[in-house]
Order: sequence, then C-alpha cells, then structure tokens
Amino acid sequence: QVQLVESGGGLVQAGGSLRLSCAASVRSFSNYDMGWFRQAPGKEREFVAAINWSGGLTYYSDSMTGRFTISGDNAKNTVYLQMNSLKSEDTAVYYCAARTYNPGTLYSLARKYPYWGQGTQVTVSS
Repeated sequence: QVQLVESGGGLVQAGGSLRLSCAASVRSFSNYDMGWFRQAPGKEREFVAAINWSGGLTYYSDSMTGRFTISGDNAKNTVYLQMNSLKSEDTAVYYCAARTYNPGTLYSLARKYPYWGQGTQVTVSS
C-alpha cells in the first residue's frame, strides 16, 4: 500500500514562493511515477506536473510551465513542487499522486493515478 503525505502549504502573498513536499511510504521509489494536482473550490481537479522516478522525465501543465518546478529525491522518497511568482488563482488544495512507473510516459489524467495524499492548502493573497 502506498501512502503519500503532503506538506509545505500555507498562506503567501501574490508574487511569493512556496515549496510543497510529498513523502511517499513505499518500498522502492523507483517503481512509481509521481504527480501534483490541485483543486480550487467549485472546480475540478487540475493537473499541475508529473515526474518519473529517476527525475529524467517531467511533464507540466501549460499554465504552470515556467513558474512551477517538480523534482524528486529518491534517497528520501520525496517529491517536491517549487512554486514561484504565485498568483491568487493558484489558491487551491494541492494533492500528491502516484502510479506505477510506466517507462517513457507521464500522465495528466487524475484517473490514471490510484494513490493520493490528503492534500495541503495553498492560499495566495492578492
């Protein structure tokens, strides 16, 4: 069973930065691809970014490219989401997700990820 625990959310002013962390309790991090999603009130869950276990392959939502960076630390079984130049529209609950590693392919569809964390709230004040 995969357990994911997010941390690092909070309140930040527009233009500021936050780094989210997702610690995965797995036997081998190399067996999983990791993703970040977010969900704002009244909206559907939205893809943010994904990374394969080696960190050699990343995939971003077009609206996040250039402001958000996903990375991983295999030694710590942790994936990060560095968020810069935050905007009020980035306010949402951010979720970490995992799926079995699929070489050469990363997914933006939430239904492709069977494992989810509890989410961490990010609030950007304007």
